[in-house]
Amino acid sequence: RESQVELREHIDSLATGELNLGGHPCAPQGVGVQGGLTQTPPPELCRINEDQKVALDLDPYVKKLLNARRRVVLVNNILQNAQERLRRLNHSVAKETVRRRAMLEAGGYQGK
Repeated sequence: RESQVELREHIDSLATGELNLGGHPCAPQGVGVQGGLTQTPPPELCRINEDQKVALDLDPYVKKLLNARRRVVLVNNILQNAQERLRRLNHSVAKETVRRRAMLEAGGYQGK
């Protein structure tokens, strides 16, 4: 099997000339270039095209990704809510600490 770079170079070299692949057995449907050379692709390209015609059913993978995304969004929302509650609690504790410190200082308490 050719490497992807070699394959791309081969395809690019073929693309420099105008091809008319309409009606060729390994040409995709609807492919045809008006005018230009009439040239058949080499057998390697036909073989690669046939090898790549495997139809992958991506629906299960898409469903799994969407479910995973939904779970991540849910966990993110839970974490954001918890963080907001902690922030409010910390703010309340800080206010209460300031209030108690002010009460102690106003009462003349000496902690010595």
